[in-house]
Amino acid sequence: MAHKHEVVEKNVGLLGVLVAIVISFGGLVEIVPLFFSAEINEPAPGVTPYSALELEGRDIYIREGCYGCHSQMIRPFRSETERYGHYSLAGESVYDHPFQFGSKRTGPDLARVGGRYSDEWHRVHLMNPRDVVPESNMPSYSWLAEATINSKKTADKMRAMQTLGVPYSDEEIAAAAGMVDGKTEMQALIAYLQGLGTAIRGAR
Repeated sequence: MAHKHEVVEKNVGLLGVLVAIVISFGGLVEIVPLFFSAEINEPAPGVTPYSALELEGRDIYIREGCYGCHSQMIRPFRSETERYGHYSLAGESVYDHPFQFGSKRTGPDLARVGGRYSDEWHRVHLMNPRDVVPESNMPSYSWLAEATINSKKTADKMRAMQTLGVPYSDEEIAAAAGMVDGKTEMQALIAYLQGLGTAIRGAR
């Protein structure tokens, strides 16, 4: 037996092949069943696709790298749920492409931030975070108040989401431009933040 182990341990190519087989088998056992799980693939109660304005806000959230400091994944531990609320459910993210899970928290988790603060609080916070949180090291995003949404691209974004399984109707896509026309990027980002976690919170 020791001799066989020695053969494997000294043969890098064979060891690599065996490791790949073990990892592949583990992946099949752990990952493949998730593709058939309703909890993973179906929206949680109360979860609906983003509105046109929220979708634009989400794109801004990603573009500005907000996910680099703010996770959207509350773990099922008491220390997490007491601070942020109910732990995150996979069904909350079925319409997120890509999802905003993560573990980096320079700032607080935002999975349940919707409705906790007023629109004005968010506006002031984005203009100069230290006006509302003196110890914050978050940069200012004041230019978002001046930049406006390119309404010509919103419908295309919704069609792209539609191909990924997000159930936008043709009527919603047709009305998208009118919903975001003249809106600033700050308004869109605030709309996105204000929706985070509200559906699942109301359904529980």
